[in-house]
Amino acid sequence: MELETDLLADLIARKHTCLVGLREMGRVQMELVRQGEITRLLDLLSTKHKAMAELQRIEAALNPFRGQDPGARRWRTPEARCECARQLTQCEALLGEIVDQEKRSEAELVRRRDEAAVRLQGAHAASRARGAYTATSGPEGSRLDLLSDTQEPRS
Repeated sequence: MELETDLLADLIARKHTCLVGLREMGRVQMELVRQGEITRLLDLLSTKHKAMAELQRIEAALNPFRGQDPGARRWRTPEARCECARQLTQCEALLGEIVDQEKRSEAELVRRRDEAAVRLQGAHAASRARGAYTATSGPEGSRLDLLSDTQEPRS
């Protein structure tokens, strides 16, 4: 005979596994951000998106249990109930870690973006200066005119 709590325990175990995977992907994500490995980062984010979709499916499957009285649930054993409760507590801690990882990763991406913007502005300014110099350094612009008659004679 299958109990409703068997399904609940299975869903919590799947959620736990999914969150452990997301936490690990978050660690790798931060390394890729620090290394500037954008192509690999995009690949990882695609994989992470799939894991997030799986987590959403699990959360949807858990919805019927949310309104239940936990004390009224029938468990196979007290140990099964304790294990499920332990995993649920771990899930909450993992979720907190993942949110923290995401915030740090986002901050690092913003920092790297801002650094790249400063470098691009510097390159643009250097390009403009080079362009201005080359525009005035044609055959006539590179010589110094010492014979100009535009000066006022001294008295």
